[in-house]
Amino acid sequence: MPLEPHDRAPVVVAVASDDAHRFSKVVREEILLVENWGVEGDAHAGATVKHRSRAAREPEEPNLRQVHLLHAELFDDVADDGYVLTPGAMGENVTTLGVDLLALPTGTLLELGDDAVVEITGLRNPCKQIDGLGRGLTGRMVSRRPDGSVVRRAGVMAVVRRGGVVRAGDDIRVRLPDGDHRPLQPV
Repeated sequence: MPLEPHDRAPVVVAVASDDAHRFSKVVREEILLVENWGVEGDAHAGATVKHRSRAAREPEEPNLRQVHLLHAELFDDVADDGYVLTPGAMGENVTTLGVDLLALPTGTLLELGDDAVVEITGLRNPCKQIDGLGRGLTGRMVSRRPDGSVVRRAGVMAVVRRGGVVRAGDDIRVRLPDGDHRPLQPV
């Protein structure tokens, strides 16, 4: 189902969380972002790494993946190839509309709703589990530019800089970092 065009500021389409390490997350009416922690009650929340493969290797590393954000525009892109994605299916906590997440530099702050602020730390690296949503979908999350560099399209990761409740329909305000902008890298 194509997304409705919008003529307003960037917006939160949906929020999701899950207390277990499952690939997809459950859409909620609201989520609570906790400063330096992540989404309250989510399996990936915490000050140190929570993603299982990373935690096994480097359990004391800082958690740069407290919140996963995904652009809803991706849903229409992959629908052209027969894939049906819905909010939370890719494991994201916040589904956005009207923000080119992948083009933001490292350190960008996103103000979500009235209080919450997250800082973009990097790109989500697509994994083969995405194919559980549709055979070949992982391949649609990665492409190459003409110069051979890799483009990752599975969203961005962030840390919570200021806590607050986030709901579908909340406005998103983008604050670019001062100084030189560093392109996003996988985290």
